[in-house]
Amino acid sequence: MLNPRLAFAAGGLLIASAAIGATGTNVLTYHYDTERSGWQPHEQTLTPANVAGASFGVLHTVTLDDQVDAQPLLVTNQTIAGGVHDVVYVVTENNSVYAIDAESGQILLSRNLFAPMPQSSLPGGCNNNGPNVGIGSTPVIDLSAGAMYLINDSLRPGGPAFQVRELSLSTLHDMVTPVFVTASGQTGVSGTYRFNAGSSRQRAALLESQGTIYAGFASYCDTNANISRGWLLGWQAGTLQPLAQNDLLNRLGRVASPDDFFLTSIWMSGYGPASNGTGNVFFVTGNADYSGTTYKPTANLAESVVEVTADLSHVASYFTPTDSGNDVATLDQNDEDFGSGGAMLIPQTSTTPALVAAAGKAGQLYLMQRTSLGGYNPGGANAVVGEYYIGGCWCGPSAYTGSDKVRRIVTSGGNAVEVWDLQASPSLGLVQQFSTSINTGQDPGFFTSVSSNGTAAGTAVIWALSRPFDATNAISLYAIDPSNGNIIYSGTAGSWPNTTGNANLVPVVANGHVYVASYKSLSIFGLAASGAAVTREVALKDLPHAAPAAAAPMSPHQLTGVVRSANGSRLDIETRDGRTVAIDYGDALVRHVAVVPVVGQPVLARGTYASDGALHADTMLHAKASSASWEPDR
Repeated sequence: MLNPRLAFAAGGLLIASAAIGATGTNVLTYHYDTERSGWQPHEQTLTPANVAGASFGVLHTVTLDDQVDAQPLLVTNQTIAGGVHDVVYVVTENNSVYAIDAESGQILLSRNLFAPMPQSSLPGGCNNNGPNVGIGSTPVIDLSAGAMYLINDSLRPGGPAFQVRELSLSTLHDMVTPVFVTASGQTGVSGTYRFNAGSSRQRAALLESQGTIYAGFASYCDTNANISRGWLLGWQAGTLQPLAQNDLLNRLGRVASPDDFFLTSIWMSGYGPASNGTGNVFFVTGNADYSGTTYKPTANLAESVVEVTADLSHVASYFTPTDSGNDVATLDQNDEDFGSGGAMLIPQTSTTPALVAAAGKAGQLYLMQRTSLGGYNPGGANAVVGEYYIGGCWCGPSAYTGSDKVRRIVTSGGNAVEVWDLQASPSLGLVQQFSTSINTGQDPGFFTSVSSNGTAAGTAVIWALSRPFDATNAISLYAIDPSNGNIIYSGTAGSWPNTTGNANLVPVVANGHVYVASYKSLSIFGLAASGAAVTREVALKDLPHAAPAAAAPMSPHQLTGVVRSANGSRLDIETRDGRTVAIDYGDALVRHVAVVPVVGQPVLARGTYASDGALHADTMLHAKASSASWEPDR
């Protein structure tokens, strides 16, 4: 299969980046390239100077049928709908696919694939999402085949099911018969575990590498953890034939998990698995049994950066944290998933080796050598290039090369965009250049991308999308000048009313435009024609608003609060109005629809009040740190 991406050279650095089409730049995969750099180095229009000016703003807002969790993709000079257009492809949680004119915002084609999974059918009524779960991951486009690959979730007469699909870019029709996701793997000595669609979630962006489509699978809210296990699966592009091998990430037998709790998922807040020139695939895993005792190379590589071979036959390398207080056992016990963030591959230069950067909930960014990630060193220091605290990261890094030919890493943990120089001397590592805070909410972190005209001075812009932090439920687009860290633009770009699920949104920059997909809308930003008036930001009143959330099944009451004490299956929580309420979650724990409570962190409990005044929970889920994102009590 031909690789449609072009190579971009900068100061001896070779990067596979967004493709140059006949009339401009294509964006064919998550974060622009298979290394997930987040860098679009072919932007000849948008610069710090004109983005800061009065002519930059909202050109069009397109109404869609549901929430968008996936990153938009872009193909230029595409024959479609009786003409030739630059096309933005957007997928929604209603299992709909849109082809939209990238200049005018006109919807050229749309197609609904099947009814999505309703929240009421998710394990424990998982609320880490909107009311529907359909297409949650970013598809991937194979330009040479004229195809877009995606995975959709749906509720069918036979039960929940995932389908892998290959759609025509020109018609949105299936080019081959869709394939249902199935898999099996060995557990323990002689056990067989089969893929369970009802307890699996496909959130991480798809990857195409050397003719194979890869997808990572996770869980819903850590519920059904006795059933749900993480997977990396693959299919041949063009035929959708599954690979002969698959990677079942937790292969322990049931006797090996004291709490009957498995997972070791791939979710990465939507960040995609990455690939290098050899075809090997890199990703980060999340938590396993909350006893903190089930980590076992390589049968259960929880809380780890993992490299697997292209055929998924074996683990090529891995890294598992061993910091005091940040080791794999502690991460499992406190539900501080390393896998809340993605792994970015940094190509080799004349002065630095090929590297990998990744951070998770604990906020520690690890810089690893790609040829040997560092393994597991219990009782000793992490065998990595360096460690840097960036703040809690439900996020993923970006990278670019500046006009001074210095390679830079952009992190977005906590509420800050931080830029780090990658330096070879006096020792290999990162040196922070600046930190710029933005207004963002929900879980810590957010996503960025970078645009520039190669390494030309005065052309680089760092773009970021905030998460909602107050009652407006607004998300904002930020533009930052990397030469000084100044915010040169900020404005409302969309809304996100389903605040119990993070807005893991990525700004897409190409051909003088910025595309932001959010709740039921696509906003297109750019420069207005000379002399024309421009609206600097989206007006919230003009955006779709969510209907009130439906009551969860089996749960007449619902309460959110911060855990103040825990004793067995009993908790005391402090509610938003300062009351202390007892929660008995023993039934939810037995039914595997309870998360691990951590003192100081908020939970949402659903159930029935008993005569002793305690809420007897049939479900207990995580809640966001800020009460502004909590669901209403009832």
